[in-house]
Amino acid sequence: MKTSYRDDIRLFPTRGVMLAYGLLALGALLLPFAAGDYLLSQITFVCINGMVALGLMLLIGFTGQISLGHAAFFAIGAYTGAILQTRGVPFIPAFLAAGLVTGAIGILIGLPALRMRGIYLAMATLAFAFIVEEVIVRWGSVTRGNRGMLVPDPVVFGYKMGSGHGIYYLSLIAFALVTLLIVNILRSRTGRALVAIRDSDVAAECLGINLALFKTAAFAISAAVTGLAGTLYAHKIAYISPEQFSITLSVEFLTMVIIGGLGSLHGAVFGSIFIVMLPQLIVMLKPLLPHKVAELPVLDSVTFGIIIILFVMFEPRGLNGYWVRLKAYCSLFPFYPRGMFRRGKIASADLVKH
Repeated sequence: MKTSYRDDIRLFPTRGVMLAYGLLALGALLLPFAAGDYLLSQITFVCINGMVALGLMLLIGFTGQISLGHAAFFAIGAYTGAILQTRGVPFIPAFLAAGLVTGAIGILIGLPALRMRGIYLAMATLAFAFIVEEVIVRWGSVTRGNRGMLVPDPVVFGYKMGSGHGIYYLSLIAFALVTLLIVNILRSRTGRALVAIRDSDVAAECLGINLALFKTAAFAISAAVTGLAGTLYAHKIAYISPEQFSITLSVEFLTMVIIGGLGSLHGAVFGSIFIVMLPQLIVMLKPLLPHKVAELPVLDSVTFGIIIILFVMFEPRGLNGYWVRLKAYCSLFPFYPRGMFRRGKIASADLVKH
């Protein structure tokens, strides 16, 4: 139980939580010695998508700014890192430069977006995604257009990191650092200011919060983190092309935070795991579907849309809501009160509003 206001801003609420995260980190470090190549590849994608989900969660879940254009930031990070690498820039400077470039573009997008909110902001970021995709296609002298671009293996301190164990550890370390960054932002005054803006712009401004500064900062941080993830994705795939960064990818990113649970960092991780595993589940179910339905090119997008609708209707708290209730059940068993696991309509409506 919380006995002090400091309990809300501690990095680890209890020693048990610290021990659990320590064991999780140890397991992640030892995983390549026990897992096969396929499982390791999937967990690498979980780390990369988790970085995007954390950045998008900061923007949507904690600041209340909707974005349908994060595939553009992902593409900018991927192409920036790849272009610099092919021109002889070492991996670490190229990786950091990709984050800085994407963050700077996030500021440029965040400034005009200050006058918009809701569906209008979503449409503006969607238009930005279309513009970036078109630039990548047309600027063939740099991006090679529709021909695509081969991405060399990253080299860190003289060691060549392939698409297996090396890129896994790079993604894991980057994911851990991004998680620590976002957690510390939310523990600070900046995090409380972002939550206040999400709850009410007017009330936050009356309290002296600079809306322009914090909204732009949220866009910049979210874009920079997404750009870093895009660079790791490019090295993992070893080949990038414009069609990999379509509007479908933005929908997948949005699906991660909604299904995971808005306003929860655990939800961002749960959502990234769900999105990575969902295509595999769809492939397994295709033989059970009618042939014409199974061959539809928009099957994945339609599935994502249906899942978002179902979660918003029946479980707005997302997967994190189930996780919270499971922890409460285990801690109170067998003395949990009757009906404690029923969906609260008021709380659910409040989350939908946010």
